[in-house]
Amino acid sequence: QLVESGGGLVQAGGSLRLSCAASERTFSSYNMAWFRQAPGQEREFGAAISWGGGFTNYADSVKGRFTISRDNAKNTVYLQMNNLKPEDTAVYYCAASTQYTGSRAALYAYWGQGTQVTVSS
Repeated sequence: QLVESGGGLVQAGGSLRLSCAASERTFSSYNMAWFRQAPGQEREFGAAISWGGGFTNYADSVKGRFTISRDNAKNTVYLQMNNLKPEDTAVYYCAASTQYTGSRAALYAYWGQGTQVTVSS
């Protein structure tokens, strides 16, 4: 089970840190990712991190502004979001995969319920 938290309302240029806590004791063996979905749009890849944290992958739309990290001792993955823009407004989901760190949502087997991020202009 994956549970996201940390969403909210922020002004453009502000920051938020999302957390995704996993109940699975084998969390450290999963690659993790963050996706987002705005109303009427398809789910979009944001960032991914390998099981050990040594590899990260970012979408061009968030590169340089968002940072994905993980703490395997706490079974938690984070998404630090800086310099937020109104177009970042979406429901943010974390996802887990045993073998994949790419951008295709279909290759992630486990998903959280999402947390809303709203950026006002």
